[in-house]
Amino acid sequence: MITSTSNPKIKFIRKLRNKKFRDESNLFFIEGPRIISEALSANWKFEQVIFSKPLINDGYGTNLLEKLNKLNIECLEVEKDVFESFSIKDGPKGLAAILCQKTSELSELNHQSGLWVGLDRTQDPGNLGSILRTLDSVGGNGLILINQCTDPFEISAIRASMGAIFSQKIIKTNSEKFIKFIKENHIQVIGTSDRAIQDYQEVNYSTNMVLLMGSEREGFSEPLLSVCDKLVRIPMVGKSDSLNLAVATSICLYEVFNQNRK
Repeated sequence: MITSTSNPKIKFIRKLRNKKFRDESNLFFIEGPRIISEALSANWKFEQVIFSKPLINDGYGTNLLEKLNKLNIECLEVEKDVFESFSIKDGPKGLAAILCQKTSELSELNHQSGLWVGLDRTQDPGNLGSILRTLDSVGGNGLILINQCTDPFEISAIRASMGAIFSQKIIKTNSEKFIKFIKENHIQVIGTSDRAIQDYQEVNYSTNMVLLMGSEREGFSEPLLSVCDKLVRIPMVGKSDSLNLAVATSICLYEVFNQNRK
C-alpha cells in the first residue's frame, strides 16, 4: 500500500503527462474502468495497474480488478488521497493503468489494407481522438500521422477516442517517406482542400484508400499534393469559412462508408 504522494512510483505516473517522457519510456497513462476494459479486450500490453479500493464503488470495477489481478499484471494499491493526487477525473473510480505504446510501420499500408486517414501536422489531441473514434465506427484500419502531429497517447486524445486508440493502427512518418511509399505501392489517396473544384460527394471512393486531411490552420503541406489522385471539398453556404477538422473528416469518412457498405 502506497501512502505518500511523493513516492517514486507516484512521481513516475505524474511524469507520464509529459510527451517527452512518454516518448522516452514508450508508456502512457489511462484511467477509468471502461477505458481499461477496452484495452484489455484489445489485448494491449499492460505495464502496471494502480487502484484504490475505497474509490471502487461498484461491481463492475471490482470484477475488473479481480480479472486484472489474475493476469499476472503488477497491481499497485494506493491510498484514496494518493490516487486522487494523480487522477485526471473529477470523480475518480479508483482504477488506472500504465500501458505500453504500440505503433505500426508504413509497410502495413498497402492497396488491399482498407480505409486509412492521413493527418498532416494535426495539433489538437481532441480532434485526433475524435477522428480515431469515427474511423473505428466506419470500419477503418488506422491513422497515419505525417510530420509533427499531436501525440495520440496524450490523455485528451485517448479520452476523445473512446477506446478506438486500441482498435486502430497508428503509423508515424514524415512527408518524404509517405510520398515515396504511396507512389511505390500505388495506393489511392483522396485529399481535401478548400481550393478543390470537385464536391466530396462527386467522387467514387475505393474500399482501400487514404483520406488525407491537413492541419487545423493550414491544410496539408504542398508536397503532399503530389500523391493525391483527387482533391475534394465540402461545400459551405453559411457565414463560416471552415469546419472543425474532426467534423470535416467525419463527413468525408461517412461518404466513403456509405458508398461502399452493402
